[in-house]
Amino acid sequence: MADAPGDGEARAAGMLLWLPSAPGIDVGLVHRPRYDDWSFPKGKLDPGEHRLLAAVREVAEETGLRAVLGRPLPTARYDRGGRLKRVDYWAGRPVAGRPVPFRANSEVDALEWLPVPVARRRLSHPHDAMILDEFAAGPADTVPLIFLRHASAGSKDAWPGDDTGRPLDAEGAAQADLLARLLSCYGSGRAISSAAERCVATVRPYAALTGAKLEIEPAFTVGLAEAAPAAQAALAASIVTQEQPTVICAHRENLPPMLAAACAALGAAPPGDAALGKGEFWVLHTAGGRLAAAERHDPNAE
Repeated sequence: MADAPGDGEARAAGMLLWLPSAPGIDVGLVHRPRYDDWSFPKGKLDPGEHRLLAAVREVAEETGLRAVLGRPLPTARYDRGGRLKRVDYWAGRPVAGRPVPFRANSEVDALEWLPVPVARRRLSHPHDAMILDEFAAGPADTVPLIFLRHASAGSKDAWPGDDTGRPLDAEGAAQADLLARLLSCYGSGRAISSAAERCVATVRPYAALTGAKLEIEPAFTVGLAEAAPAAQAALAASIVTQEQPTVICAHRENLPPMLAAACAALGAAPPGDAALGKGEFWVLHTAGGRLAAAERHDPNAE
């Protein structure tokens, strides 16, 4: 999980883009005429913009490519004009595979795809070389498994009916719309929800945006007789082994043990603070049946 930003830092986000090639892996470097340097596509966060959205947007603006996020890479911090700049990076893969010829724009005048050793020699800054080294030390291609707590749904005590029918409130509906965009930064995949309406409504916009079929899973529903903890853990672990991008939306009570079961299936310890606030989510990045990285996000805090 990335560390929290410091006060007064200039915030930016970007991706280390990669593609499979005949020798192995090619990575994408951009040339910025303003600085006459070779680096990775990145840029400042717009006011109020989440860093996941900023990373995807900046790549599209600088390279013309639509890309999906992979595992998080180290955060770069360096001085820029007397102010500390923080850049959060992810590995990234173009959605359409090998891209069409690049067109220069106002910020970037060249995009080159280079083998990792060649790219390292081409990079202009030591902090970028550190990012590339970390990428090369781990798997390039990873599969995201996302554990999502439902968005805001008011008070359980104030809801007069069966709790499984409790809907999202106005804040929760806005969170669900934002979550659809955030989760889609990791691409499309299965969308599995507890049968509770507040969970279904949280993940429904994501399913609609990505074209995923929304799967209702009673076993993930707090309050139903069939939702035994052992069954929930076993199902979460089995989903991990399928190695398919997946979003699971469930509850405060059962997400930590489900997350622990998923991590155990990947041969890893669970995160130290697995509990999630409303609308928050954990992303487990898996590769070859092992945990490659994990990150946690609050849709309203970044």
